[in-house]
Amino acid sequence: MKLFFVRILLSLAPPAPSSDLKPFTTDGCSRFPDGTSTRPELWLNCCTVHDIAYWQGGTSAERLQADRALQHCVAAVGKPTIAWFMFVGVRVGGTPYLPISFR
Repeated sequence: MKLFFVRILLSLAPPAPSSDLKPFTTDGCSRFPDGTSTRPELWLNCCTVHDIAYWQGGTSAERLQADRALQHCVAAVGKPTIAWFMFVGVRVGGTPYLPISFR
């Protein structure tokens, strides 16, 4: 009976993360504009650097650090309000527990 419950628990556990990195790809600022209408790629570089950090993986503290770096980068190009919205978006949408298509 114990073995039965162990098998059930193991089947519910998320798969172990792979130590092999897939090739890096980016879609820019995933489902968010890459910039303004007059400067369409204003913070695209910020998103690419953020995507690289997520691609490499890491701890939750490293994820928070990457998310804060994104926020600071976008604020540094003169868009602090947008930076705050992006930070909130990546904190909610960037969790590994959501099956989001752009992960």
